[in-house]
Amino acid sequence: MSSELKNDRLIRALLRQSVDMTPVWIMRQAGRYLPEYRATREKAGDFITLCKTPELACEVTLQPLARFALDAAILFSDILTIPDAMGLGLSIVEKQGPQFARPVRSKADIEKLTVPDPETDLRYVMDAVRLIRRELDGSVPLIGFAGSPWTIATYMVEGRSSKEFSLAKGMLYEEPANLHRLLALLAKSITEYLNAQIAAGVQVVMIFDSWGGALAQSSYREFSLDYMQQIIDGLDRDADGNKIPSILFTKGGGLWLDAIATAGSDAIGLDWTMDIGAARRQLKDGVAIQGNLDTAVLYSNPEVIRNEVAKVLASYGAGSGHIFNLGHGIHPGINPDNVAVLVDAVHELSQPYHQ
Repeated sequence: MSSELKNDRLIRALLRQSVDMTPVWIMRQAGRYLPEYRATREKAGDFITLCKTPELACEVTLQPLARFALDAAILFSDILTIPDAMGLGLSIVEKQGPQFARPVRSKADIEKLTVPDPETDLRYVMDAVRLIRRELDGSVPLIGFAGSPWTIATYMVEGRSSKEFSLAKGMLYEEPANLHRLLALLAKSITEYLNAQIAAGVQVVMIFDSWGGALAQSSYREFSLDYMQQIIDGLDRDADGNKIPSILFTKGGGLWLDAIATAGSDAIGLDWTMDIGAARRQLKDGVAIQGNLDTAVLYSNPEVIRNEVAKVLASYGAGSGHIFNLGHGIHPGINPDNVAVLVDAVHELSQPYHQ
């Protein structure tokens, strides 16, 4: 537990220690649904500049905390910082998303890649972490993160966002040795990157496996989970005498909960398709669970939001080990007032489960 934290509810829940109420934070809580975020992004000029300017990244990281009684901040950054630092020529195209000028599609392409140095090639991320920690002044913990090797690899191979993953899956089936070479390089890069974030001051780390659920049952462990386990095995678990918990989130990973629980993370993130109580019983309280309200609930009204929050809390039941979150990132069109309803409802309605 981080002794200097004024609110250590998140850390305690991740370690399955007792809490007074269920902690809550929201994936993409610093984002386009907030008018103040949109103003800061306009000031930056573009998304990449926003990510690479530590003062602006700090500003948007803190914005949701000024509005809502959240139990954590999450570093404002992007999962594609590592391939960008590898020199693939990242750009963000309006209404199309991320694109790489130099995608990775052959053994020769992969052999050109090197592990970025987090304190030189990705110094702007570490500077942002240090600045955010200073500005938070121990109010709540700071979550750092990275994408999973498989998820990052899909963007590197496809060269852009994809729904079919035809090129990445083509490599998986036709040239698996090449894909394994790329995933191993990414696992090493992500391990060093997350450890640098920990050294810079993050107090929790999360791995986003956004596209793990696109894999076949027979491929998930080999091409996604095994590499995430390598990262978790290589993480610095303590900083200044405080344990650094880890969260593993595979969107669409409900089929593989038992396998994910063996990877060694302190918590598993659930998407909105799972019953959180059933997941807790299946996992026998072996890990903490994060989730998992359907993001679309936030398009409704306060009464519905409170009722749906109550359902998730009731499904999980009494005791610690639950971190309330959405089942995926918040949508840009959500009314911020509804987020306040959600956060306040979690804190109010969860208290009886912790007496």
